[in-house]
Amino acid sequence: MISAKVELTQALRQQRQFVAQTGSGHQMLLDDSAGGTGPKPIELVASGLAGCTAFDVITVLRQKYHQRITGYSVSVEADQAERPPQVFTAVRIHHTITGFGIDAAAVEEAIRLSEEKYCSVGAMVQKTATVHTTYDIQEDKTEWLKPAQTTALVQ
Repeated sequence: MISAKVELTQALRQQRQFVAQTGSGHQMLLDDSAGGTGPKPIELVASGLAGCTAFDVITVLRQKYHQRITGYSVSVEADQAERPPQVFTAVRIHHTITGFGIDAAAVEEAIRLSEEKYCSVGAMVQKTATVHTTYDIQEDKTEWLKPAQTTALVQ
């Protein structure tokens, strides 16, 4: 079971700042644009989507395809309906993978598995939004991280 609780921080004031506590015991401030002391709840949905697909994709790339990844990020942009409830209507997800000899087919399959099978946040978002996913592979140029080259000794 997943659980969370929010509590108004200053009940006698007009601000709408809350302390959110997750079932696993983590806390953060939630706020609106006017207060600006924490993320808006809808921003957490976008962050949750980015995190959910990131966990899936990195796991598949490392464990199934044994890719040499030295950096990875996921960004999410979402458009919302104009009227309440202002659900996501279009979402753009971009994966940036850095490493040595990263296989594009492996990246595409990892993203597909996340979108179609594993990412629970994505499955919920897809109920109201179209999702468009892109990726970029960057070859790592860090010399000391490159796989060792073996050379045959001639005798």
